[in-house]
Amino acid sequence: MKRRQFIRTAAHSSMVAAASCFAAPALSARQVPGANERVNVGLIGCGGRGLYVARQMRSAPGVEFAAVCDVYEKNRNAARQWVGSRCQAYKDFRDLLEQKDIDAVIIATPDHWHAIPCVLACEAGKDVYVEKPLGHNIKEGQAMVRAARRHNRIVQTGMQQRSAEHFEEMRRIVQGGELGKVRYVRIWNFRNIFPQGIGRRPDSDVPPGLDWDFYLGPAPRVPFNWNRFLFHYRWFWDYSGGVITDFGTHRFDSMHQVMGADSPLTVSAAGRRFELDDGGEVPDILQVTYEYPDFLVSYEACLLNAHGLGGRTPGREYYRAVGKDDRPNGLAFYGTNGALFADRLGYEVYPERKPEQAAEAGKGSGDAPSRFRMARREGSSPDSTARHAKNFIECVRTRKRPVADVEIGHRSTIVPHLGNIAFKTGRKLKWDGAKEEIIADPEASKLLGRQARKPWDLI
Repeated sequence: MKRRQFIRTAAHSSMVAAASCFAAPALSARQVPGANERVNVGLIGCGGRGLYVARQMRSAPGVEFAAVCDVYEKNRNAARQWVGSRCQAYKDFRDLLEQKDIDAVIIATPDHWHAIPCVLACEAGKDVYVEKPLGHNIKEGQAMVRAARRHNRIVQTGMQQRSAEHFEEMRRIVQGGELGKVRYVRIWNFRNIFPQGIGRRPDSDVPPGLDWDFYLGPAPRVPFNWNRFLFHYRWFWDYSGGVITDFGTHRFDSMHQVMGADSPLTVSAAGRRFELDDGGEVPDILQVTYEYPDFLVSYEACLLNAHGLGGRTPGREYYRAVGKDDRPNGLAFYGTNGALFADRLGYEVYPERKPEQAAEAGKGSGDAPSRFRMARREGSSPDSTARHAKNFIECVRTRKRPVADVEIGHRSTIVPHLGNIAFKTGRKLKWDGAKEEIIADPEASKLLGRQARKPWDLI
């Protein structure tokens, strides 16, 4: 029985059945592309992000797109027009996976459709570039890691900051000890959508060319509503985890890279919908505290104010900044020698004064470099999506692990998911990073996954 036939007829699917399906050996007839051979790619999810990544990937030598797939005909046709007349266009990603000449796929669907296509692509012998967050929940991420390893597939998570030069430079600064002892890290994502938020829209007829039931997939069946479709799906628990999984995942991953740690010990959270009275569900204010073995992390998401953090240098570009003073997204590493503030486009180090100079601060003692514990410095690099996509293609050819390998993506995606679980339960969680289990809390542990809608209950 073919894979897509299995899923289409498996109304009684269970975890046991899914495990046997995913354990099937990867297709061995397809040869791994050589260093100079063409890599044929299929695009699953043809919205704005999918097409953007596809454009960056096609700029790599020897890359061609052979197929596109989307449940929405409008997006599917736009992607096919971009690729060209030789491109195959599908509504069902399983049909794309049956196309023998495809070597790799990009998965740029909404979050709740990352895991199943990824696992089945690995089974079909395809390499995968999958957008962040890795999965809709932690159980899905675990299944994706298992599939990649079992079938020896290259799986790159779309955490492009791993390919940014300035984050690697920050890693050297922190892990080399220049910043001193770093015991506190702050991460923030701020945006002002007060008062209307995403608004309220009534349920309506499904727009022409959209397979709404397929779009919902493993999520519960609900009537069509524009707020649950396209960009705004991120405001609903059925499809995503809000700001912390959408934007926060990038920042947690960079924090892991810089600090050299990837698993918290405890997680606690507080948040509410204070002001937004729209059709969404996720909190408009969320604060999560993570305890790592040697440092603490505070994560803040705010949808009621875009300022985030002050302290900007004239002439520098800041990620998603709107006003002249705001820093709406970023990370701050507080060391004993200085503070390092960063976002997707660059970093700045603000030195701490030497002990003997601290008492004289503000008394005309001057700002001579000798009076500080380290030098003022900064660095920058452009958006790294193109580098990230090309790293994936290089690894498809060489079979080396990519810079944001699936396990790296999984570890970084666990962190925001745990934040949401702590928020929903209202309890402090203890996390066993080795076993990937919540310790001694059966109720919270149920939220590590979900019961998916049949016949998509494969994970």
